[in-house]
Amino acid sequence: MAELTLLYDGGCPLCVREVRWLGSRDGALHGEEPRLAFVDIDQPGYDPAAHAGVTYRQAMGRIHAIAADGSVLQDLAVFRAAYRLIGLGWLYAPTGWPLLGPLAEALYRLWAERRLWLTRRPDLDTLCRCRSAAGACLAAAEPLRSGG
Repeated sequence: MAELTLLYDGGCPLCVREVRWLGSRDGALHGEEPRLAFVDIDQPGYDPAAHAGVTYRQAMGRIHAIAADGSVLQDLAVFRAAYRLIGLGWLYAPTGWPLLGPLAEALYRLWAERRLWLTRRPDLDTLCRCRSAAGACLAAAEPLRSGG
């Protein structure tokens, strides 16, 4: 069982790139016993009940992870934990320091608020509405996903 399960947006090219890199590093270090697992919240079958009750809206608004003990991490705490598990904890360690931590968290929140716009995707309210009417939404959103 993984020590940390990251909930990520599979429709976000930057998120997918990060997840692939983390998974690759984890696999190289830990082989058949990875420390990290990944759940694509953008998949239609995403079930909050199976993931500590983290809703689609919550997970799309900011990154979440679930530790093996069931605790939920958010924001930069996710990256600190994930990078620690792949032997690179020192990269994110400063984001937990008293003076740098609040600034780093504020910058992350700014990124999280603008992530969908920066990746040319519909806003969070639109994505949430679309989840209710998945078929029509996916067809309408496709040009935005491909950058068109």
